[in-house]
Formats: sequence, structure tokens, C-alpha cells
Amino acid sequence: MRKQKNQGPTGAIVSGTPIYGSPVSPVIGSPAQARSPANAAYEAGPPAQKPRIKQNRKCRDIVFLILFLAFGIGFIIETSFGFNKGDPRRLVYGFDYLGNTCGDKKASVNLKSFEVRYWQNPNQVYKSGLLSDPFNLADARSICLNDCPSPSNTNLTWICDYPQGPINLTMDDWAGRNYDYYDLLSTAQQSSSMNLTGPCYPVLFQSTNFFWSCQLEASPSNETLKLWTAMGGVSINSGDVIVQVVHKALTEPSAVVKRYIADLGRAWPVLVVCGGIAPLLLSVTWLILVRYFVGVITWLTIILLNVFTLLVTLFFYIKAGWIGKDAVTAVVGSGANNVLSSSTTEQNNLKIVAVIMTIVLIVVVLITLILLKRVIIAVAVIKVAAKAIGAIPSLIIYPIVPFLVVAVFLIYWLAALLYLASAGSVTQNNCNNSCAAYDLTLQAISDNSCCGYSLHHSKNIAWAIVYHIFGVFWTTQFIIACCLTTIAGAIAAYYWARGETTELGWAPVLSSAKRVVRYSLGSMALGSLLVAIIEMIRFVLEFIRKRLKLLESAPGGCCLSILFCCAQCCLGCIEWTIKFINRNAYIVIATSGKGFCRAAGKASALIVSNILRVAAVNIIGDLILFLGKVCVSLACALFAFLMLETHKYKSGNSKVSSPLFPVLFCWGVGYITAGIFFAVVEMAIDTILLSFCIDAEEHNGTAMFAPPLLMDTLSSHARRQEAAEAERALRKQQRAARN
Repeated sequence: MRKQKNQGPTGAIVSGTPIYGSPVSPVIGSPAQARSPANAAYEAGPPAQKPRIKQNRKCRDIVFLILFLAFGIGFIIETSFGFNKGDPRRLVYGFDYLGNTCGDKKASVNLKSFEVRYWQNPNQVYKSGLLSDPFNLADARSICLNDCPSPSNTNLTWICDYPQGPINLTMDDWAGRNYDYYDLLSTAQQSSSMNLTGPCYPVLFQSTNFFWSCQLEASPSNETLKLWTAMGGVSINSGDVIVQVVHKALTEPSAVVKRYIADLGRAWPVLVVCGGIAPLLLSVTWLILVRYFVGVITWLTIILLNVFTLLVTLFFYIKAGWIGKDAVTAVVGSGANNVLSSSTTEQNNLKIVAVIMTIVLIVVVLITLILLKRVIIAVAVIKVAAKAIGAIPSLIIYPIVPFLVVAVFLIYWLAALLYLASAGSVTQNNCNNSCAAYDLTLQAISDNSCCGYSLHHSKNIAWAIVYHIFGVFWTTQFIIACCLTTIAGAIAAYYWARGETTELGWAPVLSSAKRVVRYSLGSMALGSLLVAIIEMIRFVLEFIRKRLKLLESAPGGCCLSILFCCAQCCLGCIEWTIKFINRNAYIVIATSGKGFCRAAGKASALIVSNILRVAAVNIIGDLILFLGKVCVSLACALFAFLMLETHKYKSGNSKVSSPLFPVLFCWGVGYITAGIFFAVVEMAIDTILLSFCIDAEEHNGTAMFAPPLLMDTLSSHARRQEAAEAERALRKQQRAARN
């Protein structure tokens, strides 16, 4: 009779359920357990065989390693361009009438202390708000000041152009005179100023610092207007148009995105503490405690997850204005927020996130209820991993290395993003000579250079930003892949050494890392590329959905929303599947040194053939660890909220426009950091279970190298499954009897 190959283990019987060994093997967990073939073999020692961790290897998937290195060179080139051409101040502060960025000390005039943009000519602001007039607010004359000026009730005050030409004043002198040198002007220049063509312009409207631009009120001060009229000034236009045109310019999507990106730069101490130090300390603490207090830490993780989710949700409700009176405000400084609802955009975005967090809270509570009866299994399987980690203590310290690499990369990536998003050319607009202004250098009124300035991005910069975003996906996944494979190699060595630390060698983690770097970087590049592509597609779809937000609110737009949600859901499932396959492929690579595709095929075949034996145990353990990662990331988000609540980030030059981006950034980085550290336990579970499958397959269904704690865990799980099935069958029979 021909012997069949690769049938997989037939399994011993655990309370009637085969898990390994022959169909007639004794029952695991029975008094005869000590006499079972598997345990007898374990006690007698493993059979003589070749080393399980293959040392003689070849470099695999070299093409993808070359592709990754080429991508890295391109990444360095595009970030260098951003650092050379960009200026993050452009994302927050506007441009003055000379094309300078407010706050730039290297401008044509030193504007280091002048960060607030003020529109000098109110008639131009009013004109830009008329639909019948092609004049734009970007062409209205603006200047950089220390703060928004206020009109005086006793005398007429002026905001004059920067001192140039015949005006012999320094910038400090100009600021010391409250930007007013009207008394130094010639008669012709004073007459030009009364016609609102400069070089001095009257302060007639009260204004408020609205994200570093002066939001004018609808009407001028009555007393000041009387003074202006008595001096023979031209007619002043006023009305809600002035308020609305400025508000619209400062709350349009592109301006909001720029401010959100700039918030990351302003809140960099929060990012360092809550996105770097906090997740590092929390993850290391969790890893150490789980080594000794598995049961307590598992329950504590579940409880804290619910608490942190609730607190973060409440914070979003508060900042969105649904609870309390601490909603996000756009006003910088102590000015009264009496100009429209200046924070509508920020509050609406926070309301959307608050709704999402509510859904997350409900899901977390439901998962907690489902897991209550299964925590015992999770604790048992984590104990197996904890014992392996205890045998290799360096595994607790090792994740600090990839953490530091990821931290340095993310700092560089974020800084480059700020510069790249602000790169481009600052060029003068073409307003068809629809304005005129006095030029102090020419000492005459001119209409040749009175148009405003704007930042223009070329298509190359747009593609560079897309390239840059893809770079963070691929690079972080590559670092994580190397980390996972290194951990898998060390844990696999522990399994095949039957837990004997004397057989692990001097430094199993270092040996595993050396094999990864020398032979398998190409495989890491290929596996991480697959995940990065899916993540990039999801990002692009979300970006398109944001751009089509107006269409979603139109009749029939709900279909578009449903389509995007379905696409995101499908891509999320695909991403999860790829990550799951990758993780198991990395285990095979760490053990045998195969190429990525062959390793993925081998791992998938093993999982499918043993799905009923280890899948449930694996899924429950991974779910608990996933909740732990979410718990750490939510704690980081909560700490970020608390730091952003301090006075420093709610007023003055360090004010953030919204806590949304800094909090989400800390949340995301916290999750990545926790993932790196939790991967030690996660990969320990996966590696031991997959090694168990390989072991059983190679020894005719009997796992010869499996540690007793793993056997007890699988046996206990099998007995619980059988008891649950028996209970369901009994209930079914009782219902049938009643009917």
C-alpha cells in the first residue's frame, strides 16, 4: 500500500476530539496521559535529526531589496527638495504685500516678531466678497503685525506700510509707533492715504486674531468713522460681506488641512512625550508584567481599554461642544470670540470623530462581553508565550531597537512632510490691474505691483507628497517585518530546543537578527510592499471621499457614501488577511530561510490543515493582544488631550487650531510602538503554534518537541469545546422534546 504524503497529523483524541497522534491514541488529560506516545517521546528526548533552524541559506527576493533601496534613494531626494524649498510658516501665516511670509526673519524685511496678517484696505476686503466682482481676497493688501490692531475712540490711528524709501525708521521704531508714521508723510502721501491707496491706512474696524489672520468685524467703530469722515476720507464699505469673505478664506478645506499639518509642528513636545516616551514606557511595563502576572494583566488590560475608550470619547464630545463649555475656539489670544462661529469647521470635524469614537466604544464593550468566558483560554496561551520569553530575556529589551529606528524615521518623515507641503513658488497673482497702491520706493501710486501673492504647488510637488506618504507605509512595515522575523527566529529556536536554554546558544535574538539582515531583507521588502500598497489605496480612497464630500450631501449621494464604506471594508479585510499571511510567512522564513512566496504558501497550507486545532486558541490570544495595543494607544491619545489642555497650547503663538491631528498622530504612533513590543508575545504564540504544526506534520501527527504547557493548553481548550458542543446538543434535544 502506497504511503500518502503531507496528509497532516490525524490527531490524538481529546474527549472524543482528535487533535494529534493516531486515532487510537489515549485521551490527553486522562490518567493515561503520562503514557501517551507524545509525552513518552517528550520525556525520552527528541530523535536525532538535522538542526531545525537552517543556517546554510541563500539571499532571497533580491529584486525587491534593490527596489526598496532605490525607493529609499528617491525618498531622500524628495525630502531634500522639501527641506531646501519649503517653509512650514507658509502653512499657518499668510503673505504680505511684498510676498513675504509673516514671521520670516529672512524676508526682505525682518518679520521675526510679526506673525499676524492684517488686511489694510477694508474696501478691498469688501470688494473681494462681491460675486459680481472678480477681485479676490488674495489680492487685497495685507501686512504682517505683532497683533490685530484696534481703533481708537479719541483719535484716528493708522497702519502704515513697512518703512522704506524716504521713511527713515527701523522695523523696531515702526512697531514702537504702533505702525503709524502718518505724521511723517508728505502732503501728497497723506492725500493718497485718505483715498485708501497708502502708504498709510486707517484702523476703522475692530479685528480679532483668527488663526494668525485678523478677522474684521462687519461695521467700523462709529466714533472712528466720524473722525475719518471729518478728515475727508473716502466712503467706507461695510457689512457682513467683510466678515464672511475673511471667514471663508480661513476655513476652506485647503486652509484647514494646512493648519492641521502645522499643528503637528506646533505641538511637537506633545508628539515626543505622548507619541514616543509614553507608549515606550507603557509597552515595556506591560511586557515585563505579563511575564510574571499573566492573568492579572490580561484582566487589567480589558478593564483599562474600556475606561480609556470612554474617556477619549468624552474628550471629543467636550471639544466638539456637545458637553460643557470648553469647545475648540479659533481665536488666538484674549480677544472676544464675537465674529461669527469662527470654529465651525474644527468643531464639525471633532463631532465626526466623536461619533466614530462612540461606535468604537460600543464595539469595545461588546467584545469585552464576548471575551468574558474566553479569557481563561487567552491567559493559558499567553502563559505559553510568557514562558518562552522568560527563557530568552533579551526579547524584552530587543523591541527598543526597532522602536528607536521607527521613532527617528517618523520624526524625519514628519519634518520632511511639513517642509514638502510648504514647498513651491511664491508668485504674484494676476489681478488685471484692478488695484492701486502707493509705492514708497518709487514715491508714486502704481498699479503694476499691487496684486497679492500665493503659494503655487507644481504637479511634481503633488506627486512628491504622494511618494512621501507611500514611503511612511512601506518603511514602517519593512521595519516591523524585520522585527517580527527576528523574534520568530529566536522563539523557534526555543521551541525546537524543547525549552532547554543551554541549547539556544549565546544570543538567540542576535543570531536571528543576523540571519534576517544577511539573507532575508528582500523577503521583508516584498511582504511589507504588499501591505503598503493596500494601505496606500485605502488612504487615496479616503482622500477622494473627502474631496467628494459635497457630492455625498447631494441627492443620491448616500449611494456614493455606501460605495466608499464598502470599498474601505473590503480593503480592510484584505489588509488584515495579508498581514496574517505575512506574519506566518515570516515564521517560516526565520526557520527555513525560504523566499517570501514559498514561505507564505507553506504557512498557509499548515494553517488550513490545522485550522480546527490551533485557530481558535490563536485568534483568542491575538485578540487579547490587539486589545492591549489599542489600550496603550488610547492611553497615549488621552495623555495628548491632557497636555493640549494646558494654557501653552490654547493661546498665544503655540496655540493649536484643533487637537485632532496631534491626538490622532499620538494614537497612531502609540499603536505602532505598542505593536512593536506586543509583537514579542504575539509572535511567540504564533511561532510556537506554527512550529507545533510543523512538528506534528513531520512526525506522523505526534508533536515530539511541544512543551507540556502547550499540550495542556490545547487539551483544555479541546475539552471546553467538547463540553460546549455537548451542552448545545442537550439543549437541542430538550427543545425537540418540548415540541
